[in-house]
Amino acid sequence: MQILQDKKIVLGISGGIAAYKTPDLVRRLKEQGADVRVVMTEGAKAFITPLTLQAVSGNPVSDSLLDTQAELAMGHIELAKWADIIVIAPATADIIARIACGMANDLLSTLCLATTAPVAIAPAMNQQMWHAQATQENIAKLTSRTYHIWGPGAGEQACGDIGLGRMLEVSELVTLCNDFFAEKYLENQHWVITAGPTREAIDPVRYISNHSSGKMGYAIAHAAVSAGAKVTLISGPVAITPPIGCHVIQVNSAEEMHQQALKYAPDGTTFVACAAVADYRVANVSAQKIKKNNDAMQLDLVRNHDIVADVASLANKPFMVGFAAETQDVEQYARGKLVRKNLDLIAANDVAKSGQGFNSDNNALTLYSTIDKTDIPLANKQLVANHLVLLINQHYTAKNSIKKQ
Repeated sequence: MQILQDKKIVLGISGGIAAYKTPDLVRRLKEQGADVRVVMTEGAKAFITPLTLQAVSGNPVSDSLLDTQAELAMGHIELAKWADIIVIAPATADIIARIACGMANDLLSTLCLATTAPVAIAPAMNQQMWHAQATQENIAKLTSRTYHIWGPGAGEQACGDIGLGRMLEVSELVTLCNDFFAEKYLENQHWVITAGPTREAIDPVRYISNHSSGKMGYAIAHAAVSAGAKVTLISGPVAITPPIGCHVIQVNSAEEMHQQALKYAPDGTTFVACAAVADYRVANVSAQKIKKNNDAMQLDLVRNHDIVADVASLANKPFMVGFAAETQDVEQYARGKLVRKNLDLIAANDVAKSGQGFNSDNNALTLYSTIDKTDIPLANKQLVANHLVLLINQHYTAKNSIKKQ
C-alpha cells in the first residue's frame, strides 16, 4: 500500500506566483492515494482559479471564512478536524506572519488555529523577504510551536533575483509528505552510506571512473531518512540533489572516501557500501596535462584501499552491507565477497542486463546472507531501496536479538 493511501491532506494556497504549481501538486498527491481538500486565500485566486483546483482534486474548493452554506455545518471547524496534515504551499511572507501572530482573519489562518493536525509550511517569496529579520523571527516562532518548515529552495526567482526563497519543487513536497507519514522504524539508528563513483586523477584534466550515477545509493539514503534514521551519505561526484535530512560529505577519490568512511563508520549502526569505488588509482599523477606525443600511453596503476573490508575489520564495526555489481556468475561472486570481506549482507545485481543497474532508473537486487537469499524484483530504484532498507533492518534486528540472548 502507498504511504499516502487515504491520508487526508488540506492544501492551503496563499497568494504567491508559485501557486501555478499547485494543480500538479494536487494531482501527484492524489496519485499517491491521498484525499486532498484545497483552501485558498483571496490572493491565491489572482494566480490560479478555484475551478481548476476543484477539477484536479475532485473536491469543492474552500475560499471564504464567511461562506454561509459551509458555515451552516461549521465548515472551518469540520476541515480542521478532518485533516491528517495541513500543507501550506506556497506560503507567502504575509500568511507566515499572520499565522505566527495567531490571527484568524481568513479561512486558512483560522484552520491553523483550529486544528490539532500538524501544519507544514512551504515558504515562497523574494530572497530579500525571506532573509528579512521579521520573516526569520516568524519562522522561528512557528518552529518553536512544532510547525514543519519545508524549504525554501534556492535558485532563480520570478523577480529575477537568485537565492533562497523559491518554493520547493512539487516532487520534493510529495516526498516530504510521504516521509512525514512513513513508519519511523529506524529511529535511533545511524546509517553511514557510500554512493556514486570515485574519480582517480591521471592529470589535472583527466581521470579514471565508472558508469555509476549514484541513484541507488541516494535512494537508499532517502529510504533510511524516511524511516527515521540519522544518515551520513559519503558521496562521490554525482548530478543528484541529496535527500533532505542527510548529512552529505562530498568526495572525489577512493582515498578520500576511504578516509571519510573510517571516520564515520565507528559511530554508525549500519554501514551500506553502495559506492562504485575504483579498484585502482594512477601511481604517479601528472602535475601538468599529458600531451598526445605518442600513439600509445602506459599508466602504472596501484590498488586502492578496500573500503568495505577495512570498515568490516574495525573492532566496533557496524552492521555491514556490501554491494556486488557483476556481469556473470552473480551469486558465486556475491557469496564469495560476503564471506571474504566479513559482511553481514550483500546486495548483488547483474549490471549486464539492460534496463537496470548503472545509469538506469530501475534496478533488481538479490540480498544474500550466509544462510539465505531474498530477491527484490525489477522496479524503480526508490521502490527497490525501500524494500532493501526494510530487509536490512530485519536482519539487523534479528542479529541484535541473538546478541542479547
